[in-house]
Amino acid sequence: MDDQNKKPEEQGFTYEPEKRDDPYADVRRESEPYTFGPFGTTPSYGASEQPNSEQSRTLDVTPTSSKEYRPFTVSGGPARNDWGAKPPRRTSFRAMFASFLVGVVVVGGLMFTADRQNWFSDQAFGGSSQVQETTAKTVNNPVSNTEDAVRPNNIAKIFEQSSPAVVKIETYAAEQQGGGLLEDDFFRQFFGDDFGGGDTGGKGELQPSGMGSGFIFDSTGYILTNQHVVGGASEIKVTIEGHEKPYTAKLLGSSYELDLAVLKIEGNDFPTLKLGDSGSLNMGDWVVAIGNPYGFEHTITVGVLSSNEREISIPDSNGTRNYKHLLQTDASINPGNSGGPLLNLKGEVIGINTAVSSQAQGIGFAIPTSTITEVLDNLKSNTKIPQKPVPFIGATLMDMTADIAQRLGIDENIKGAFVREIVFNTPAYKADLRQYDVITALDGTTYKNKEELIAAIQKKAVGDKVKLDVLRGDKKVEIVVEIGDKNEYNTQQQ
Repeated sequence: MDDQNKKPEEQGFTYEPEKRDDPYADVRRESEPYTFGPFGTTPSYGASEQPNSEQSRTLDVTPTSSKEYRPFTVSGGPARNDWGAKPPRRTSFRAMFASFLVGVVVVGGLMFTADRQNWFSDQAFGGSSQVQETTAKTVNNPVSNTEDAVRPNNIAKIFEQSSPAVVKIETYAAEQQGGGLLEDDFFRQFFGDDFGGGDTGGKGELQPSGMGSGFIFDSTGYILTNQHVVGGASEIKVTIEGHEKPYTAKLLGSSYELDLAVLKIEGNDFPTLKLGDSGSLNMGDWVVAIGNPYGFEHTITVGVLSSNEREISIPDSNGTRNYKHLLQTDASINPGNSGGPLLNLKGEVIGINTAVSSQAQGIGFAIPTSTITEVLDNLKSNTKIPQKPVPFIGATLMDMTADIAQRLGIDENIKGAFVREIVFNTPAYKADLRQYDVITALDGTTYKNKEELIAAIQKKAVGDKVKLDVLRGDKKVEIVVEIGDKNEYNTQQQ
């Protein structure tokens, strides 16, 4: 019988059960030291159980004294026992080279044809070019994905170039007996610039009252920051990277309503940051914030533009700041970042970091450069910032309720706005509108609540005269009021 057709036992091979940790060893050679990964534990067998003969035995290739080695191949192919046969004919180099050239020509031709005929385009797989064209037309600024899809790779360069122009601002004020900036809800909730020291000095001595950030926008020493960072300060110190001593800064101009301020330090050739166009950004564009959060100088954080045209109102001891047109970002902004720059990937300032929601994560706000550039010259020269007229009449209004109607002794179904208070010397005061009046209509149009009435007033122009239908007790009266400009009155009323 041919050796090749003999059973393994007849050829001198024996099978022995083997206990192994790897259940896949029978399909691997001893020359393969790696596995794909953990596959679980080795199955155990009872005393009466026998493992599968095809999966749990190893091949003993130790030759016996009466048998010769059987030849084997490295590739694991069939054994060759025709050593005396004529060696196979070798393929000539010329034939191999000709085959290679034919393959190059064929593959190249297929690639060229596929490119010209768009074999692998969306149309070839059922896509619609018309739909794509329609979708593209709805986007004003198509997004380019040619840059790093994970995160821009120039953040370190932006920080290297921009950081020297970012400054730390420390403010000092006379010691106050209770209250002050350290207990101001405005600073504590949104800005947290409450780095003031304790009662460490005598009465009248300057004490640390706050800390924030700013940036130099003019090489002769002009610095932009938030008004709330320097508001109420008796002395302002500015620390610049690479300079041993802090500079004493002078407050040139500020705006409480816009929360902006310009400082001036003496010197020349300071590093600067360029003001960019905040309107050029798209939602999701990368932005970079640099500042001094909690005193950690020159900290950089990265995020995206989450939204724009945000409006928030923050009350403080001096009134209510009504912010408009704010940029929203998820770049980390913390107490001490206030006044620092928010940059685009060109290293241009597109906003001033101003506020952060203390009840959320990743909701920060920055004043856009579109607002800054409109008033920058006024702040530098400390001149009054022109304000747009805000139509108002000078009355504090409330929605009518059944309880108010009952107390006034009128029909509970009456709808309108209840006059809670009249501000002295305002248009409403001069027109003899009175406290506890109920305004039911303006120029013949009825309004169900105060929001609708206020919106109607704000649509009027300053100087317009309007007729109010008023219910005063059980009497109906008509009052003519001339719309005034709210900016001329230090009030938050309508």
